Amino acid sequence: MTASDLLADLLRANYTTDAVLDLIGELGQAGLGRNSTIPADVALAGRMDPLPCLVRLFILQQCVPLAAAAQALDVHAAAHAEWVAIDGDQVRALVDIRPYGSPDDGASGFLVSDLTPGMDQQSTPTRADYVLGASPASLTLAQITMRESVGRALDLGTGCGVQSLHLVRHADDVVATDLNPRALHLARLSADLSGAAIDYREGSLFDPVADEEFDLIVSNPPYVMSPPEGTRLTYREGDLVADGLVEAIVRAAPHHLRPGGSLQLLTNWAVLEGVAWEDRLRGWVEGTGLDCWVIERERLDVFSYIEMWLTDAGLAGSQDWEPAYRRWLQYFAGLGITEVGMGWLLLTASGRAQPHLRFESWPHAVAQPVGGVFARHHAAVDAATLPLAELLASRPRLGDVVQETIGEPGAEDPTHVVLRQRTGLLRAIRVGTADGAVLGALDGELTLGQVIAAVASVLSLDAAEVAAQVVPVVRDALLDQLLLPGTGVDRASSTPAGVG
Repeated sequence: MTASDLLADLLRANYTTDAVLDLIGELGQAGLGRNSTIPADVALAGRMDPLPCLVRLFILQQCVPLAAAAQALDVHAAAHAEWVAIDGDQVRALVDIRPYGSPDDGASGFLVSDLTPGMDQQSTPTRADYVLGASPASLTLAQITMRESVGRALDLGTGCGVQSLHLVRHADDVVATDLNPRALHLARLSADLSGAAIDYREGSLFDPVADEEFDLIVSNPPYVMSPPEGTRLTYREGDLVADGLVEAIVRAAPHHLRPGGSLQLLTNWAVLEGVAWEDRLRGWVEGTGLDCWVIERERLDVFSYIEMWLTDAGLAGSQDWEPAYRRWLQYFAGLGITEVGMGWLLLTASGRAQPHLRFESWPHAVAQPVGGVFARHHAAVDAATLPLAELLASRPRLGDVVQETIGEPGAEDPTHVVLRQRTGLLRAIRVGTADGAVLGALDGELTLGQVIAAVASVLSLDAAEVAAQVVPVVRDALLDQLLLPGTGVDRASSTPAGVG
């Protein structure tokens, strides 16, 4: 059975994202997010016509009658391809095949992966070459990835191939690599079912693309820091010590990025006793010549981290749980790891004489997708670091923000005035009278210098003093994208008296 034959069967049954969601409903979908099939099964109400049959088979991992399965697809051909198994008069899935659709950028198709372990509390050990489907982490990576058109893109550690389904929509050429032959096999099937042209290559990290450069590289690498003893799961664990694999990717990036190209990672890193995490990661990127922006989204203590990944490996409730737990603790203690940071990393070959490095913790809510925030970061750094004269002659404009006032009930004036983004990272900036007036008046028409002069005149203040107060705020607002760069610089415009 070829992928085109399977695709014809799936489409004939209307096995699409919208149809499946309509069938199982929001509660059924939410249940699957908790690895519970019961809500979706209730929604199916005993139906065994082709669409419910495929949902039961490939998503709920139920055995279905052979006669019903035969109405939905060519069962014997699918069994020969090792996508299903026939046990007497019952059929069961050997892989998870499900429709995939993203409302963010319109990426769509089908994803093929291994069956979800731990479904309905049936905890079973995970095979070493397990291929994960569209996990929360991979979906987050898709949401933070820049979607501007590029020439060449690399999906480093493709897994089931979900990132490639997004990349083909805005890249002329997509290469996908993975160390796991099984992952490449299932990713190829995902691409064939989705009509996506991907160049798949087997090998570790950048080995399959040793002498090649890309405009965009994305990866959710096997970053889990587990001890070398015991079974290692290829999709989440490498063979380097602690976060050495992530460091290796970062250090190799300059050799694989075209000028202006970027690497985006969703990953984690070790927090060592007595060492600031920012300093550790800065050591990875200093000397690479790349801009770096790291956002720590979450920090876990070692106990929470270990419990999360032991559960992920299917060890919860087993006799191996405590021995593995203590082995991980001993490993972390030997390396001095006290916590684990989890977050997003952007590296860009900006060509700056002095690369821009930024490390921050931002555990707050964001408005996904935030890929546009990363896409605008290069220009934001350019604007925020302009020489003073050029900054004053530039025409920034206020982005999509709202003004919030905070104060005591009944008070005549607010205690604080805050400008807050309504999109992206939802950052906020507290402003005073002068800087608030300047930021509020920046609409891309007047230069910053002209606005400062006008505000100073209205407030009867010295323009140079207002500029000294406002310019640092403007630089921060540009970097954080509350202000967006204008279309040009008016070098002939006037600047506040005494400034320049």
